[in-house]
Order: sequence, then structure tokens, then C-alpha cells
Amino acid sequence: MSVLTRDEAQTRSRLLDVHHYAIDLDLTRGDETFDSRTVIRFTVRGDTDSTDTFVEVKPAELRAVTLDGQPLDPAALDENRLALKNLAPGEHELRVDAAMRYSRTGEGMHRFTDPTDGETYVYTQLFLDDVQRVYAAFDQPDLKAVFDLTVTAPEGWTVLANGITEHTGDGRWKAATTPLISTYLVAVAAGPWHSVRTEHRGLPFGIHCRRSLAPHLDADADELLDVTRACFDRYHEKFTEPYPFDSYDQAFVPEFNAGAMENPGLVTFRDEFVFRSAVTETQRQTRAMVVAHEMAHMWFGDLVTLRWWDDIWLNESFAEYMGYQTTAEATRFTDTWTDFGVTRKAWGYDADQRPSTHPVAPEDVRDTASALLNFDGISYAKGASALRQLVAWLGEKDFLAGINIHFERHKFANASLADFIDSLAAATDRDVHAWADAWLRTTGVDTLTPSITGDNGSRVLTVHRTGERPHRIAVGLYDQDPGEEGSLTPRERLDIDVPQAEPRPIGKLPALVVLNDGDLSYAKIRFDADSFRAVRESLSGLPDPLTRAVVWNALRDAVRDGELPAATYLDIARAHLPHETDLALVDGVLAFAAGQVADRYVTPEQRPAALNTLAELCRDLIRRTEDGDHPGLRLIAVRHRISTAAHPDTIAAWLADGTVPGGPELDPELRWRILTRLAVLGATDEAAIAAELAGDPSATGQEGAARCRAALPDAEAKARAWAAMFASDDLSNYLFTATAQGFWQPEQADLVRDYVPRYYPEAVALAARRGPAIADAAGRWAFPAHAVDADTLRLGQECLADADPIPALRRKLTDQLDDLARALRVREANTD
Repeated sequence: MSVLTRDEAQTRSRLLDVHHYAIDLDLTRGDETFDSRTVIRFTVRGDTDSTDTFVEVKPAELRAVTLDGQPLDPAALDENRLALKNLAPGEHELRVDAAMRYSRTGEGMHRFTDPTDGETYVYTQLFLDDVQRVYAAFDQPDLKAVFDLTVTAPEGWTVLANGITEHTGDGRWKAATTPLISTYLVAVAAGPWHSVRTEHRGLPFGIHCRRSLAPHLDADADELLDVTRACFDRYHEKFTEPYPFDSYDQAFVPEFNAGAMENPGLVTFRDEFVFRSAVTETQRQTRAMVVAHEMAHMWFGDLVTLRWWDDIWLNESFAEYMGYQTTAEATRFTDTWTDFGVTRKAWGYDADQRPSTHPVAPEDVRDTASALLNFDGISYAKGASALRQLVAWLGEKDFLAGINIHFERHKFANASLADFIDSLAAATDRDVHAWADAWLRTTGVDTLTPSITGDNGSRVLTVHRTGERPHRIAVGLYDQDPGEEGSLTPRERLDIDVPQAEPRPIGKLPALVVLNDGDLSYAKIRFDADSFRAVRESLSGLPDPLTRAVVWNALRDAVRDGELPAATYLDIARAHLPHETDLALVDGVLAFAAGQVADRYVTPEQRPAALNTLAELCRDLIRRTEDGDHPGLRLIAVRHRISTAAHPDTIAAWLADGTVPGGPELDPELRWRILTRLAVLGATDEAAIAAELAGDPSATGQEGAARCRAALPDAEAKARAWAAMFASDDLSNYLFTATAQGFWQPEQADLVRDYVPRYYPEAVALAARRGPAIADAAGRWAFPAHAVDADTLRLGQECLADADPIPALRRKLTDQLDDLARALRVREANTD
């Protein structure tokens, strides 16, 4: 398939003015394809006699094309491009009639049949260039147009779209005309939805899910709608431009690849956000943040849209920052930045230290295939961190003033980094152009290290920087609490600009110095020797969870850099996590300790001891929560106790009894979690998996069964799972991921050893056949991450050099191999 280059997009943008799309979809044509008829009205600019361009479409069958009433040959379609030749200046009309293929990979028009009740649902995911799988288009973000959509759907279905939809009879639905939007933002979701509808500020609001999830959506409807209304109102306090569309629907859809998608007026979410099992407050907070994130896109991305994909940060960094900030301001979830610090920010730090790193605002995004790779921890987490630092430096008043200038200048149009910086500059006297050059055009993570000198009583602090960016940070000074052993009390929080003009007097020597206290900048931090001693002794005694998040992140970074032994990290976790109260911190530290430290950073010989440490830690947390006052903390501890179990007896007894002693009772998520771990340990079989699936035949149950079957320590089970992933194209995106998650297990290294060299060539072939979404899943979940050895690294490097994987897989393999090389370095450092 041809990818669109930036040069081609710029040429076409100068040539065309696209006015209107009329799209007619027929979803009653069977299980494999749907009909798509598109009429595009556009103007050719210029005064030349004629010019050539092209329209994109990826049909199963291209039946007919006419340009200004004259037929074009469908056979002239070259991959996804149909040439339009000899176009005279003036207005034109293009008509395209095609059969389009449904997807099972979450790209284009995804089709899903619910195994619980047999009902079928379809929805679109058209980002980044999957528009062409649904309708013919001049597919680039700066050719905005007005859209009219009609849909023919089976009887009993409801059709949702960007605007208010009306059922006109005989299965026909018509959506209200949109304002000017980009092609990739058109959205349709159709099926027998269960809906909860309301109205707010004169606009219809709705939340929608599969019928089989109706009780779970109804249970959370008040919370979801309260969060939606609160964020909507808060954005109207921040922004001078009102919400620009005629309604606000949120559809929770099956087998969705991303967290959500910001389609104007119809946001689509992965339906795991409709909770059917017990969840923690942190998970509810994450859902609220995603609601806020996607709503922010109505302004950042939909009202004002990037001109080309090099400015994706203008969408994602802003929505990420606004999502966390607005959730903290407008909802009951006031500690969002702690969760950001311990989870999302680590994603950004990791991405920024790989060879695939790129600036937040890269200058060289040559084509759409390259652009797709930049939806990562840089564009989201690092970009949001940079904006948080900008607000700290600029002040929120000037920041919001600049944003509102930006909206006023570019509403219903497109903008670039230069446009945004000019808008900010109009609201402040500060040199935001220099700030942008330092923060948005550079790569890598700075490291900040404290140095304390002088006599006691007249100490001075110098912050040393490895890197080039300016930082405005808070520095926390903490003293031991004489009245409570192990507690630290804040003495003072200093505001310091780095680089410093001169050392900062701090008086007597503090017990602990925390750089970037409050987490307002983006940098790795280190501790002086006295401070590290205080961390080991008193980390859980720090009063602010956000400060503790900064400290835990610093320890995590030191482990990854080979400066802190993995065993020491586990010792600190063992000592302090049983006293932690913040759920995001407990979950984040346990996830890193288990998934990276125990599974990758210690040797196979050291792994049992690491798992035992984590199991003891989880047992401590379970004992601490027996009074029932901390159900979220107990749930986290139970989950991780299951996942780190080295012996089956305890968790098998929980499964047999249907409950953990003292609670919680086992819901479907916990039952499948236990059964997966029992499969890894060889303590269950196919009969037990089939029986569990019979009791939970839902889509999530199907995924749980696939994960369990792939995890069985049996040669035939592994062969079946491998064939399902790599020899067949039948698995949906979610079932592929579940199978991959079960396949590789550190406990089964000998059993799966022969599959490691097979992975690379078969993943390359699979990605070429099935495209970017499955390539991403194959690189993310099906990679043999447990195989931390030089041979796995060498085979991967040879694959990158010789096998020419598609860009999506190449990016994932590059990152995985860099993480593998890091794990080898950490192991080497730990054995020195």
C-alpha cells in the first residue's frame, strides 16, 4: 500500500479546496463486506489549464467511479490510489461506489459478534489513514470538509455518528451535517446498543455499550455522566470557545486498540472501561482522566487540527495534560498527578532513552507510516510533562490566554507548532520560542543531581545538570521527625531555576533533599548519600504521595541505569510498600518489581527469591487490610499475590472456595487471573479451562480461556497457540493479544526455547499480511521478553538488518531489543 508523504500532502493541499462529503453506508450486505458510496465536491485552485491528483480508497471491490459525470475505470486503482487526471480549475464532483471489507483488527470498520448473546456491533476507527477502509477520501488532516452521512442498518440497531442521528424508517439513519472536520475524525458506531441518555447545557449527552454489558454500565452511569458534566463545565471555564458540536456521545466499543478516540461528538472507548469486576479507585480515576482527555480533544484536535502529522503533540500532549489537570480540578479524583508520575511519566522516560526517541515536535515526519510510530510515550507523557513545566514557568493565566488566542485564530482550521508558539507569544513577554526550541525540538532525559557543601548551619545546595534544558523545579528539604521514628517532616520547599546562577543557601543539613519535588519538570533525579540513606529508612514516612512518587521514580530509574542493585530495590519495596496508602503507588511499584525486576533484571537463579519477596510483601498488605477499610489496597495485593505465586496451593484453594479468606469474593477477573497462573504452574488443565469458559462465555471469558490455554506447560498446547497466532489470520486483535500474553512464561523457558528463533521471521511475515495493528500486538505482546540472553538480542538485530519488517513492527522490535540490551546490562551490573 502506498503511504502519503508530507510533500504529496502539501502539494494536494495547495491544489484542492474540499467542500463536502456525502457518505452512504449499507451495513446489511452480510458478514464480510459493507457498501460504501461517496460523493465528494471539491474545487481545484489555480490558473493552469489542467492538473493531476489522486483520491484514496481501499475497497474489497471498486464497482464504479465517476468524475463530473464521466466514468473512470475502476481497474485504474493502483493499490489505494485512484488517479484524477486533467482536472481543470473550478468545481468538481467525484462519485465512488465500492464494497468495503469489515475488519477484525480494530482498523477501519471493525465488526464484532458478542459471544454472550450473539448480537453484532460495528464501529469505525479511521485514525491515522484507515479512512480509506470505509470511504473514498482526500485523506489528510488539512483538507477539512463538511460531512453528511446516511446509514442503512439491520432492524433493531441504533446508529451513532458525529452529529445527532435520526431514524427515517426502513433501517435508514441520517446524521446531522457536521461542521468542518478532518477525514479521520468521521465516526459511525452501529448495533443494538444499550444507551443512557441525558441533556446538559441544552446538548444531548449519551453513553452506550453492548447489551450484555448493560447492568455494568447502568451501575456506573451516574459516575460517568457526573464526570462528563464536570469536565464539560470546567473546560467552558478555561476556554473562551464553546463546545463546537451538536451533541456528546460516548460509546464503549469491543476490541478497541487504543484507550479511546476523540471523534467529534462521538468518542469511542475500549469497553473494558465498563467494569464488570471489582476495580480500585485508581482505575476509576484513570477512566475519568480518559473522559477528560478525550473531551479536551474536542478543542485540541477537532476544533483546531494539526496541519500534518509532525504536530501530533498538539493533539496528544495537550489532551494528556488537560486530562490529568482537569480531572484533578473538576472531579473527586484530586490525586491524578501522582498516578501520572508513577505510570505515565515512566512510559515517557523509557521511550526517551531508546534509539527510537524523537522530539516532542519532530521536524522530519516524512509520511503517514512514520507518523503512526510517534503515538508513544514521547507524544503523550513527555509532551504533557513539558506542558506542565511550561505552565510552571509561564504561569497558568498566560498559558490559558495563549491557548484561547490559538483557538480564536485557527478554529475549524489547521495549525502548526509555529502557529501555537506565536499564539503563546501574544499572551506573554517571555521568550516562548526559545523555550520551545529547548523542550520540544530536543530528545533525551536530563539528569539532576544535588550537591551539598559548607559547614553545618550554613550549607549550600548546588543542582548539577546532565543535559541542556532549562528547568524550573521545586526542591524539598526534609528533616527526621523527632516525635515519630521513620517519619520525615517538610522543612522548606525551594523554587530553583536550573542552571543556577549560584548555589542556594539551605541552612543546616537536611535528612533528605528531593529535587523536582512536586514533579513539575521532566528529568531523572539522583540523591546525595545522606538523602539515599533517608530514603532507605524513611521513604514511607514522606507525607505527600506525589513526593513519594518522585522518589519511587528515581529508584526505578537508578535500577534501569544499573546504579541501584535490583535486590536493593526489592528490599526497599519490602520495607516501605506495606505502609503505603496511595493505590497508584502500590500498584505501580509492584508492577515494576514483578514485570521488570523479577522477570528480567534478576537472573533465573535469583528469580525465586525475588518472587518470594514480592509474595511476602503482598501477604503483608493482605494482612494489613483484613479490617475491610482499604478494599482497593486489598484488591491490588490479591491481584499481585496471584501473579507472583510460585506454588499453586494457596491460589488453587481460593479458586475452589470462590473467595479469598476475608474477601474479596472472586469475580470473573480474579477467577481468570488465578486460572492463568495455575496454567503457568501446571496446576490446571483443558477441562478446567473449558468449565470456566462455560460459566463465563463473554468476550472477556474467551480472552481468558485463550490466555490460559497458551500458558499451559504442554508442548501440544504451545504448538496450537503458536499456530493460532502465526499460521492463521483468524484471531481478532484481542484474541491474538490474549494468546500472546499466555505463551511466553519465564517458568517455561526450556519448553519454549525453540520458538525464540522462530519468532522473528514469523512475526515479520505476519505483520506484512495483517498490517500495523497486529504488527503492534506481535511486537508488544508476542515478543519473547523473558529470553534475556545474547542470542535473542543477536537474532533480533539480524532481523532488523536483513528482514525488512514493516515500520510498525520495526519500531516495536527496535524498542524491545533496546529494553533487552538494557536488561542484560542491568544483570551484568548486578553481578559485578
